[in-house]
Amino acid sequence: MEIICNPSGIVDVRYPGQGMQDIMGAGFENILLSMVIACSGRELEEAGETQVGEGQRARSRMEAKAREQRDIWKMAVWGNTVNVAEKPWELCNCMRPVAKRYRNTGLHISVIRAPHQDIGTERTDQTSLLSELALESIRFCKETGCRYLIVKPLSLGNNRKELWEINRKFYMGLADAARENHVMILLENQYRNIKGHLVRGICCDPGETAVWLDALNQEAGGELFGFCMDTVTCSLCGQDMHEFIVSLGSRIKAVTLRECDGYKYGAMLPFTCVPGGQSAMDWLGVIRGLRETGFDGKLILDFGHTVSAFSPFLRPQVVRLAKSVGEYFRWQIEIEALLKKYDSIVLFGAGNMCRNYMHCYGDKYPPLFTCDNHPDLWGREFCGLTVKNPEALKEVPKGCGVFICNIYYREIEAQLREMGIENIEYFNDEYMPAFEAGER
Repeated sequence: MEIICNPSGIVDVRYPGQGMQDIMGAGFENILLSMVIACSGRELEEAGETQVGEGQRARSRMEAKAREQRDIWKMAVWGNTVNVAEKPWELCNCMRPVAKRYRNTGLHISVIRAPHQDIGTERTDQTSLLSELALESIRFCKETGCRYLIVKPLSLGNNRKELWEINRKFYMGLADAARENHVMILLENQYRNIKGHLVRGICCDPGETAVWLDALNQEAGGELFGFCMDTVTCSLCGQDMHEFIVSLGSRIKAVTLRECDGYKYGAMLPFTCVPGGQSAMDWLGVIRGLRETGFDGKLILDFGHTVSAFSPFLRPQVVRLAKSVGEYFRWQIEIEALLKKYDSIVLFGAGNMCRNYMHCYGDKYPPLFTCDNHPDLWGREFCGLTVKNPEALKEVPKGCGVFICNIYYREIEAQLREMGIENIEYFNDEYMPAFEAGER
């Protein structure tokens, strides 16, 4: 499972050195590269307006000033002011300097995001332009050795059959290029903004999305299409994360881990939006679902809003924390794979966490015994296990894993290391299937 950093909010494309150092210093090796930095939704919105007719909007001085600032920014980054929305064939040329900087730093581009329209756009005349930009993005994937490209589906109208046919033609127009360049195209769930109300949009119905992906792959004659799940979109749409993941199963190749308050869009680090002292996101459902489906894809951490709120002096620490959060998710999702790693298992702790282990995994991965620091428990039976003195750990087989089932992980780990114990692992029951009222 690969942990990927979205550099948004960390790396200033004009002066990228410091942000890239922060990402590398935190231990990240892989990043997501968004082609939106070369072709934004605003530029797509403005593209070809002279031909839109009645849809042409009068420009205010504020908008003209924004375009002027954008041109200054482009000159600083690309060395030119090319409008990619008007000249899509220039997309790769614009992105090459950015990709080169990342490569020179030692960061690998694992996922690329193709340019896309902003949510709420009324432009329905850009299918060909978006297709051309997606094709350029596929070519850029080959240049950078990137395997996955996120291409958002087209949101044109509400008629489901018509919407499917539009997207079928759109994606099948990319299939040959994806196959030739060994790229998998990932669809992504979208929300809609209707007069300030955020509601479910395209690819928010997991059952329908599964049908779409299967139909696209069947027509393409191979697995060219997968899915990138956005946790914030699921949250904004009030969806059951576990059900969403299980319904799509192995079709999910990437998950964007980010948090919001459940009411408005946000790109916050998981576990940091905590009104009332509790995370607003259903991470329980996310971890359970990914664990249940055997997810082994890309975990994309998108925390641009969180890191931007901190002083530049503190941002390196925030990025390091983000890397630890990614490792935590990987550990939780792969916990059964960790259990399979050892020939035998012993537990440390004779309490609720041990009970939960036995309830969830005791039959499949039965421990030899458990131990505890309380002498009153030694020799007793707990959940079918004999409770022993920790000294008994010195006699366990060489390939045995010792799993700490106690919240005082670090203290107990230090105790075990002093005893010369190896293969020390943590067991955490926060996301176990038994984590339900009445089951603990």
